[in-house]
Amino acid sequence: MSDDVSKDPRFWEMPEKDRKVKTDKRFRAMFHDRKFKLNYAVDKRGCPINHSTIEDLKRFYDLSDSDSDLSDEDSKALNQRKIKKKNHQTKKEIDSKKRNQEN
Repeated sequence: MSDDVSKDPRFWEMPEKDRKVKTDKRFRAMFHDRKFKLNYAVDKRGCPINHSTIEDLKRFYDLSDSDSDLSDEDSKALNQRKIKKKNHQTKKEIDSKKRNQEN
């Protein structure tokens, strides 16, 4: 009897497309909402980490279905929010540069 673990299908790694849970449009807010984002300094064993819970969600859930289920209006609204946020950040950068030049 051969104990070849590499050829035994019970020990094969699960394909990523089967590993991730598919989400629909009802749950798309958890990838964008601030309420779901937590930053931890250490993991459960006390080792320092540098990632947020949003990255964990992206690792375990399939985002492609949630984005493809967006209606045209929802996707336009989401894009407009991203543009506003980006413009707001650039205005802050400009203001901070002006303050630094004045000092």
